[in-house]
Amino acid sequence: MPAPVQPAAPQHRFARTLPALLLLLTVFGPISMDLYLPALPALTADLGATTSVAQLTVTACLVGLAAGQLVAGPLSDRLGRRGVLLVGVVAYVVTSALCAASPTVELLVVARLVQGLAGGVGIVVAQAAGRDVYDGGALIRFYGRLTVAGGLAAVVGPLLGGQLTTVTDWRGLFVFLAAVGVVVLGAVVVAFPETLPADRRIAGGFGRTGRDFRVLLSDRVFVAAVLHQGFAYAALFAYLAGATFVLQGVYGLSPQGYALAFGLNSAGFMTCGFLAGRAAERWSVPGTLAVGTGLAGLGALGLLLAGTTTMPVWVVVVALLALASGVATTSPPATTLALVGYPRLAGTASSLLGMVRFGFGGVAAPLVGLGGAAAILPLGLVTVTAVSLATVALLAPGARAGAGAPSVHRVALDADTVHS
Repeated sequence: MPAPVQPAAPQHRFARTLPALLLLLTVFGPISMDLYLPALPALTADLGATTSVAQLTVTACLVGLAAGQLVAGPLSDRLGRRGVLLVGVVAYVVTSALCAASPTVELLVVARLVQGLAGGVGIVVAQAAGRDVYDGGALIRFYGRLTVAGGLAAVVGPLLGGQLTTVTDWRGLFVFLAAVGVVVLGAVVVAFPETLPADRRIAGGFGRTGRDFRVLLSDRVFVAAVLHQGFAYAALFAYLAGATFVLQGVYGLSPQGYALAFGLNSAGFMTCGFLAGRAAERWSVPGTLAVGTGLAGLGALGLLLAGTTTMPVWVVVVALLALASGVATTSPPATTLALVGYPRLAGTASSLLGMVRFGFGGVAAPLVGLGGAAAILPLGLVTVTAVSLATVALLAPGARAGAGAPSVHRVALDADTVHS
C-alpha cells in the first residue's frame, strides 16, 4: 500500500492561525463544564436543589455536547465546516446568557442542555477540520494537541472559576462564558476559512447520513475505538461531577483549594495527552492505548479503595491524577484509530465519537451523587466499572485489526459512500 500523504500544514492563507483556532474551539466543552464546578455547591444551596439534581446541570451539558456533535458532524460533511460553526458559536453565546438568568434549577438544566448542543459544534468541527488538513503522523500529533487543549481548559476553568467566585456568584460565571463565546465568535469570523471544499462534500439527505453511519458501524476497529473512548470518558466525567463534592464536602477543601487540586490533575492530563501523541506516532498506537487504559485503571482502583477505607486527601488526589492522565493518554491513539480511515466522512465519524464520549459521560455523571455529597464509594464504583468496560472494548475480537495505518477496505468503504 502506498504511504499516506502527510501535509505538514494546512495550505491556505490562514495556515499559521488555523491550528491555534482549532485548538481554541475544543475549549468549548471543557470550559463550559469546568468553570462553574467550584461554585456547584453554592449553586445547589442558592437554588434549593439536592446534590443529585444539581449534578444534572453537568449531565445536561454532557448530553447536549453529545447530541450537538451528532447533528453538526454530518451537516458539516454536507454544508461545509464554516457555516455550521458560525451558527453553533452564536447559539453558545445566547444560551450561556440564558444560563446566567435561570431562576430555578429546572430551567438551568434545560439551558445547560441547549448550551451543550451549541458547544458540541465547536468540538466536532475542530476534529473534522483537523482531518481535512492533516494526515499520517501530523494527524496523530494534532489529536495529541487537541487533548492538551482540553486539559488546558480544565486547568484554566476551575482555577479561574475559583478566583471568580471571590468576586461574583455562579451567575457571573455564566456571564463570563458568554463573553468567552463572543471572543471565539470574532476569531472564527476573522480566521476560520472553509477547510472542506465543495468538491469534497457529500451530497444527500437523511438517507445518505444513515448510510454513512452504517459504513462506520460496520467497522470493528472504529466501533472498538469509539466504545473504548465512551467508557473512558464516562470515568473522566464521573470524576468531573464527583470530585468537587468529594474534595470539598468530604475533605473540606475551599473552592480555591479544590481548584488547585483540580488544576494539578489537569496538568497531568495535558502532559500525558501531549506525550501520548508522540508515543503513538513514534512507538505504537495500540501500545499507547493500552498503557493509558492501565493507568486509568490504577486511578479508579485508588478511588474505590478510598471509598471503602479512610484515606488521606493526597491519596485521593493522586488517584484522580492517575485516572485523568490515563484517559488523556488513550485519547490521541483512539481518536486516530477512529478517524484516520475516513477522510471524507470526518465530520460524521467525529460526531459518533463525540456523541459516545459525552453521552456515556452524561449517564455516568449523576451516578456519583447517589450516595449524597459525603460519599466517595459511588465515584470509585462508577470509575472502576467504566474503565473495566473500556478494557473489554479494547480486547474485543477484531478491535486490534488495522491498529496501524487504515486498511484498504476502510478507505474503499469511505470512497464508495461518497461516490455511490
